[in-house]
Amino acid sequence: MASYVPPGKKESGLEDAGAQVHRIRITLTSRNVKNLEKVCTDLKKGAVDKKLNVKGPVRLPTKKLKITTRKAPSGEGTNTWDCFEMRIHKRLIDLHAPSDVVKQITSINIEPGVEVDVTINDR
Repeated sequence: MASYVPPGKKESGLEDAGAQVHRIRITLTSRNVKNLEKVCTDLKKGAVDKKLNVKGPVRLPTKKLKITTRKAPSGEGTNTWDCFEMRIHKRLIDLHAPSDVVKQITSINIEPGVEVDVTINDR
């Protein structure tokens, strides 16, 4: 049976410690999807272990950067073209936690090629 929590109180013990709770958005970008997903699962697992309010990872649309160039350097000969493409994948994770707890969560081993951007918003 669930216990009753009054509307002004929070159930988890982290907010009761007196630390100010921030809305924290972690943005992860990478060209390698496997490394990006691994970092996302590690961050989420660490946040769930600390009993934080976690939303995400939200998968944003992939950016495709395309460059089309001629194969022949002199410009003579048959018109043949090369197409190069770089895909940039992006994920968002939202947390509601004190800033010191986020430092503990983000201290995990981050895979190479994954960029992490942490922004803190006050309520």
